[in-house]
Amino acid sequence: MPGRRRGGGRRREARAARPERDLSQWVPKTKLGRLVLAGTLTTLGDALKTGLPIREPEIVDVLLPETEDEVLDVNMVQRMTDSGRRVNFVITCIVGNKDGFAGLGRARGREVGPSIRRAIDNAKLNMIEIRRGCGSWECGCQRAHSLPFKVMGRSGSVVVVLKPAPQGVGLAVGDVAKSVLRLGGITDAWGFTKGHTKTTVNYALATFEALRRTSELKVRREQTDRLKIKAGAEQVFVRKIAPAAVPEPEAVPELPEEIAVEGEDLTQATTPEAGEEGKEE
Repeated sequence: MPGRRRGGGRRREARAARPERDLSQWVPKTKLGRLVLAGTLTTLGDALKTGLPIREPEIVDVLLPETEDEVLDVNMVQRMTDSGRRVNFVITCIVGNKDGFAGLGRARGREVGPSIRRAIDNAKLNMIEIRRGCGSWECGCQRAHSLPFKVMGRSGSVVVVLKPAPQGVGLAVGDVAKSVLRLGGITDAWGFTKGHTKTTVNYALATFEALRRTSELKVRREQTDRLKIKAGAEQVFVRKIAPAAVPEPEAVPELPEEIAVEGEDLTQATTPEAGEEGKEE
């Protein structure tokens, strides 16, 4: 279809160089941002456990600097007005660190570049922690490479069912779901879909909702040990704060031990007896 071919071209253009955000000028406006900047929270998992919403994308940039992003869909929307035809672009992006954290965001704008940057920032505001494990009875590798149990997600008419798979199967899902699972850190999974999956946005949202369900289900301690369930990243990135520089004390000039004074010898102690002897003489 011509629309899909045009979207693929825009997707390749979206992977061009994107300017990085200057974090040295960041002034947090929320409580969570102030805690991160002060060093109280050093990992993204701890930030999500506080229950405070992520309102600033700089929080993810500081706590999770190794994230990658990918544009899933670029849709062009036209609207007729009195002044003429207006064209807007709707961008859908996925952000993740390939190790247990992922986020999905959308943005709209007249230009592709700024819209992509806003979509990436919105995806960072929707970061979730994904549970992984080895839930397939055909596998016994004791590694968190797949899903711990079957999960289902729905968006519009699209229904996505993800099941754990043994090691070596790979991602047996569609291209859109494959990008979402890959950036989420899942390397093996079975996928079953229903509905109009050609709608890229609903397909991505349904897959993302299925990954969100992994962290919402309650799991017993015995199931966690048996299925090797791991929440979040295996290699945790801890933000280190450089110690504040202590100003050195100013050098005090050294005084000489002996100071020559003209006149009487002040260092010699005078006693009353010595004074009387001097008068008698």
